[in-house]
Amino acid sequence: MSKETASWLNTMTLIGNTQYRGTAWHYRADQQGDEPNHYPGPIPVSDVERRLFGWQAVELPVYVRVPATIDTMDGIDEGACPYRYLLREQRKNIAASDDYSDLGMFKEGYRPHQYREWLLHTVATILDSDLGISSAGLLRNRAVAWVEVSVPESITTPEGVEFRPNLLATTSFDGSIATTFKRTCTMVVCDNTRELALSEKGQTYKARHSKYSGFKVAEAREALALVHTMAGDFADEVGRLLDWTVSDSQWDLLLKKIIPTGDSKGATTRALKRRSEINRMYRYDSRANQWYGTAFGVVQAFNTWNHHDRPTAKSTDRTERNMLDAVTGATAAEDTKILAALSKIIGR
Repeated sequence: MSKETASWLNTMTLIGNTQYRGTAWHYRADQQGDEPNHYPGPIPVSDVERRLFGWQAVELPVYVRVPATIDTMDGIDEGACPYRYLLREQRKNIAASDDYSDLGMFKEGYRPHQYREWLLHTVATILDSDLGISSAGLLRNRAVAWVEVSVPESITTPEGVEFRPNLLATTSFDGSIATTFKRTCTMVVCDNTRELALSEKGQTYKARHSKYSGFKVAEAREALALVHTMAGDFADEVGRLLDWTVSDSQWDLLLKKIIPTGDSKGATTRALKRRSEINRMYRYDSRANQWYGTAFGVVQAFNTWNHHDRPTAKSTDRTERNMLDAVTGATAAEDTKILAALSKIIGR
């Protein structure tokens, strides 16, 4: 069972701009308590701070229990054996200040990046009449957090592709994610996310959790070029990918290259099933087939299948997986792999 149950998603995530985008799939009014987690417009900064980030990560010393003598013992265990506690000076535990729940264990040099300071206060510096917080949330028992800034309404390219540019800020207290600010775009037709301008550099800013990482808001803003510049960049990328013509034979070769059959009967069956599902997405599903025969349609088919139809582990919720894929870069890496393979097949 995922930690991100329906109750969690309806209380520990906030969803904005629903007057343009509708409610999230996990919306359950009866599980939201006294205060709904959906907002018709952008989410107020004060609400994110009050409802999600009203606590801090604290550093606690780490002790281990070892055998002891009667003279040195701190207590007696269930087997009537004496024990004592030893301080591990090179280790620290990161816990939540409100209930001291465990978030992560680290070496002495680790420095937690507080959610309010590194995520909320950073993105608040770029909010204006055209930008607002579109979503924010906590995952993995509050060990991972994100704040997303976006424009309220969608943008349409000359080719008719509708999308929303976003700035995604995220960090963690369990060591799974460095503090990261990145530009992404959400495809309106299926609500899946792509990292902007896959071939470009300088679209992501990361800060390690160490004593040498300073609070560099200006540097992060410069590296991201802000959300205002995204529309033209993404429209250019869409146009470039729509100019790539992909034949049926090239598509079939790509499926075989990306999803090879395995050595066992089970692996082969799973690979063929996956190929069939993605092929159906590419040819017949409205979330991808309107761009059939182009590189953009190819990426859209794989991306949409990964986002909506790829099986999840029993311990992982789809929302949790998709969000973590976006913030860790797994989504962008998969898109890049698809385009690299397609480039070799097409020869461009």
